[in-house]
Amino acid sequence: MNMSKTFGSTLIIAGTTIGAGMLALPLASAGLGFTAATLTMVGIWALMIYTALLMLEVHQHADKNATLHTLAHQLLGRKGQVIASFAMMFLFYALCAAYIAGGGSQLNDKLTNWMGLDLAPQVGTVGFTVIIATVVSIGTHSVDMVNRILFTLKVIALAVMLFLLMPHVQGVHLVEMPIQKGLIISALPVIFTSFGFHGSIPSIVRYVGLDIKALRKIMVVGSATPLMVYILWQVASQGVLGQPDLMASTTLGSFIATLSNILHNPLVSQSVSVFADLALATSFLGVSLGLFDFISDILNRDNQVKGRMQTALVTFVPPLCFALFYPQGFIMALGYAAIALVILAIFLPVAMVRAQRKQINTLPVGKETHTTTTDKEIKTATYQVRGGTPALITVTSIGILIISAQLLQMIGIIPSVG
Repeated sequence: MNMSKTFGSTLIIAGTTIGAGMLALPLASAGLGFTAATLTMVGIWALMIYTALLMLEVHQHADKNATLHTLAHQLLGRKGQVIASFAMMFLFYALCAAYIAGGGSQLNDKLTNWMGLDLAPQVGTVGFTVIIATVVSIGTHSVDMVNRILFTLKVIALAVMLFLLMPHVQGVHLVEMPIQKGLIISALPVIFTSFGFHGSIPSIVRYVGLDIKALRKIMVVGSATPLMVYILWQVASQGVLGQPDLMASTTLGSFIATLSNILHNPLVSQSVSVFADLALATSFLGVSLGLFDFISDILNRDNQVKGRMQTALVTFVPPLCFALFYPQGFIMALGYAAIALVILAIFLPVAMVRAQRKQINTLPVGKETHTTTTDKEIKTATYQVRGGTPALITVTSIGILIISAQLLQMIGIIPSVG
């Protein structure tokens, strides 16, 4: 087991998960109260780690370089491959466009305020995209190294935020009950998308190799880290602001302003701003890495410089164009993010595992079921996630509930939050 790769991959999973969307969690769960919000987050985390382990079960019988495009075709046929590819590209292009727009704007602000440069808004957007595209195009190792630095800085910014907020936490705020039971349904899509990292799993498998034991550790620790961070953030934000103040903060800007005013400390908004910038960068790295490897598989590009440059163009130019010329389009697309993520992180892993288990059960007695790997990789006996068919039916039902909540919010039947 390569400990450095295991550690780096764990941080990539954690960095991809802890995005700028984390800051919206207190707003999304304002009406739930701390206990209900925390239990919902733990439940969503358990769901997502379960389906991530299902993905590992699928990967063990495929080539280590296989992406969702290849896996879906092998197990679900052409129709399954088309659905998987559409969900992956729709979600990841929309996310990348959002990250490019947000990161470009932030970079432009920094260049203007810190260096006194008078630049067109497009300069920051293109510059930010080129920086991330270069890191991703070099390879997963460079993503790993850059992500370690950014993640460390992000942890420092988070520690400053929590240090400033924790002394002002009031226990009475943390025992407030949900205002309405239906708000849990409303909060589900936002909380669910805050735990999304599944598109990066094939890139991690390619980087680490088919060592199921190491990969399980990466998935569990990498996703549990955001859970711990989210709970601490909920304690700090919901403990400082009561439900009325949180419910009144309809935007992220007003939420941060309210925190700063109550604490009479401008460092709060500064640390939140730095954290948001770093969270956006680490999420963009993880998401674009997953998209890059996926595009490379679809286009069948080689790993040489020319092939990786071609893949980079297809990966980064479309979301860059959206962010520059049609920003309303990706904002609208992000409204469907939870639906695409349910397909990607719940429905597809469940469908592929069902198909694979059916195939394995029909193999002749004595037939080898594990993938033959290179000498550098660890051969592993067949790994199967526990729970059987009842667990698969349960997670599918939760996926349907999340999609239903998202659709009901879109047509205005239940309130939209976050």
